[in-house]
Amino acid sequence: MERILNHFSGYLAIERGLGENSVKAYRSDLLDFITYLRDDEKIIDLRQVEREHILRYLESRKNRGMETSSLARRLVSIKVFFSYLARERIIPANITDVMESPKLWRILPDYLSGQEVIRLLDAYPDNAKDPLLLRNRCILEMLYSSGLRVSECADLKLGMLHFDEGTVRVLGKGSKERIVPVGSVARDLLERYLKQARPLLLKDVSSAYVFLSRHGKRLDRERIWGIVKEAALLAGIQKNIHPHTLRHSFASHLLENGADLRVIQEMLGHADISTTQIYTHVDERQLLEVHHRFHPRA
Repeated sequence: MERILNHFSGYLAIERGLGENSVKAYRSDLLDFITYLRDDEKIIDLRQVEREHILRYLESRKNRGMETSSLARRLVSIKVFFSYLARERIIPANITDVMESPKLWRILPDYLSGQEVIRLLDAYPDNAKDPLLLRNRCILEMLYSSGLRVSECADLKLGMLHFDEGTVRVLGKGSKERIVPVGSVARDLLERYLKQARPLLLKDVSSAYVFLSRHGKRLDRERIWGIVKEAALLAGIQKNIHPHTLRHSFASHLLENGADLRVIQEMLGHADISTTQIYTHVDERQLLEVHHRFHPRA
């Protein structure tokens, strides 16, 4: 097993060009999974692993209190690993190729329905006179409209906004830039925030950052987390909401309304489409509706 993991680490570093920290993260995830297989499932041969073993592993880690974002990352690591094992013919077939089931989506992150998103956004009125409330509403709109990571939202600078084109330039993981569309509602609100609220927050200091604290400093990730949590509380939403929930909802709603998975991958800034598959979810009702509408014998 150690030899296989070493070869896999080499594959990640050389063929996929991942950095040292990313390779270590993959290896750490997989060591935990392999330990679970050995200790809980009594499996020492990877050819014996089935989809149900992976589901039970994720469920066991969720029961231990692992965050849903970490669970999703574990599944990505496992999917990439089993794809590699199948390609190298260490296992006969990639059992993670189709890794969708109701049980899986009970384990992985929640996403908000369209109505829940409206309730969350309306927690901070879009016509608020208080500059902090207008800022908070603008942050929620940007997280949902463009699927930004919390760090990308915090690091957003004025020079990254392109109102004429309706886009924002984002500096994502690994310092990779991408261009993301901004919806008209978010764009109008952002323009109003920049004209009405930001100058009041800026006071006598200068800053290149878009979202500022009451003292005119760059708003940090922890405060953005707090803003999202506060909005969920005000909206009466019982789910465990955090900034990534809005990113997940952004992707889910695009997919449900017919967007191509590759386009969503580009907007999210995912290097591998298997990651996008984890963070998107097709509602079963949508599948039934499409089947009834388009299948000749439905």
